[in-house]
Amino acid sequence: MDSFEFNKIAGAVLGACLGAMVIGKVSNALVHPAMPEKPHIPVTEEAAATAPTDAAPAKAPPATGTDAEAGKAAFQKRCATCHTFEQGGPNKVGPNLFGIVGNKKAHLEGFSYSSAMTKKEGQWTEEDLNEFLFKPASFVKGTKMAFAGVPNDKERGDIIAFLKTLK
Repeated sequence: MDSFEFNKIAGAVLGACLGAMVIGKVSNALVHPAMPEKPHIPVTEEAAATAPTDAAPAKAPPATGTDAEAGKAAFQKRCATCHTFEQGGPNKVGPNLFGIVGNKKAHLEGFSYSSAMTKKEGQWTEEDLNEFLFKPASFVKGTKMAFAGVPNDKERGDIIAFLKTLK
């Protein structure tokens, strides 16, 4: 086979691929038309009057666990990747959590907290820890902590019971 035959075969293959691609694009445009940016949904006056304007984020259910040993295991499974809990322990991606319960929020000198966390006032109460552990991004809007939360009430309570022992 000489080079002219090879060029004809290569051209036919490339032409077939290009043709298939063009046919696919055209058929997708015909079959799947683009959706409007915002579909119009009619709202009755009654529904608009009863709709909440600024709904508060869902509150965390009460933490039910009280087992500090189970909390330590849950902490090591869920939190130890980013946090330490030993007295004088180093900070990791997150701060050391020794003595967190009852301490002021964003209390560790030298740790780079998010601006949202530094603006949060008060001490870490059990209720605040419960809310934060349930959904960190809801409790501190703008937190750098990329953690979805602990949805299990018992596990969350066990972690809080463990954190209370760190004094």
